[in-house]
Amino acid sequence: MRSRYEQFTRNVRDITVGNAKPLLRRKLGSLEVTGIGIGVMNVVHAYGPPIEREAALKLIRHAYERGVLFFDTAEIYGPFKAEELTADALGSVRDHVVICSKFGFDITPEGEVRGLNSRPEHIKLVCDQMLKRLRTDRIDLLYQHRIDPNVPIEDVARTVKELIRAGKVKHFGLSGAGAATIRRAHAVQPVTAVENQYSFWTREPEQEVLQVCEELGIGFVPWSPLGMGYLTGSVSAETKFLEDDLRAQFPRFTVEARRANWAVVDLLSQVGRPKGATAAQVALAWLLAQKPWIVPIPGTTKIAHLEEDIAALDLVLDVEDMKILTGGFAQIKIHGANTGERQQQALDLGDRPGTSSAGTNGMSPPPAHRAQRTSID
Repeated sequence: MRSRYEQFTRNVRDITVGNAKPLLRRKLGSLEVTGIGIGVMNVVHAYGPPIEREAALKLIRHAYERGVLFFDTAEIYGPFKAEELTADALGSVRDHVVICSKFGFDITPEGEVRGLNSRPEHIKLVCDQMLKRLRTDRIDLLYQHRIDPNVPIEDVARTVKELIRAGKVKHFGLSGAGAATIRRAHAVQPVTAVENQYSFWTREPEQEVLQVCEELGIGFVPWSPLGMGYLTGSVSAETKFLEDDLRAQFPRFTVEARRANWAVVDLLSQVGRPKGATAAQVALAWLLAQKPWIVPIPGTTKIAHLEEDIAALDLVLDVEDMKILTGGFAQIKIHGANTGERQQQALDLGDRPGTSSAGTNGMSPPPAHRAQRTSID
């Protein structure tokens, strides 16, 4: 089957924000965004304590002033705090940016996460809550954050379709999804983008998800495109993780694994050094070179790192560079799982390492099935 992307003769175009240098645009399905986005999670969650509110607002606003128009957040980041910060930072320029958020968890008003919940009535409720926190009348791209094994994906897609018809949502996305689930959802409501983990050292989407995205004309958004910071070269074996840094729990971030995997950083640096580029920039440029409909969303807490990430859009990897990266990576054995067992089990078949959704319904039950709800704990 021919890819619908083969008909696209214009994959990028220039945009201008204030006095910033124009950034290239790419397409996620029918949604145009800048060629790189920013993940807002880091300022409130995952890699240590939240940064100060004013520093977070300055970072998000600086991204916009530098031309970034694609901002990724979720209700669970904080919880709720990342959405509120996004609204505070971008409220005055709301009509000029693309804001994404994600649902799929059962979160109390106090912020306690009680498991997964993608029941239709819950999706509608949390969408209204998101709109209030984001202080907007629509969410540009609304993702299901994780596939709920108790709710048919058709019910989820149909609910988002109703929200789109109501004008509360513009586009539908899936996160942590495999090919079977993507196909089922897309048959009910076209999926604009899939957001799964993908980076130079984490290749699961290449097994089935990228192929189905290309076939169906769906964009792909790699989360953690810099390998949770490791591919920047700033997380060595000697690095001491801060309190509340999730990486301390992950097998790929033990001292031994970080030392064993350093060959990946050396390889990226080998290609970047003659070009005056960092390992992080090469890692992002490699992702951008894979497909014209891939848009990475690196997260950071520092403006200097944000500038470094944006500059990756100007880095062009030639045939020889790609040959070195491909051949070099083939000789490297990656040590350790990229996340913890609990996080792995929350991923759909076909996205979870070592699994395939071929011949299955994915992790989502068929439409006639209504299993009793269980917690992810």
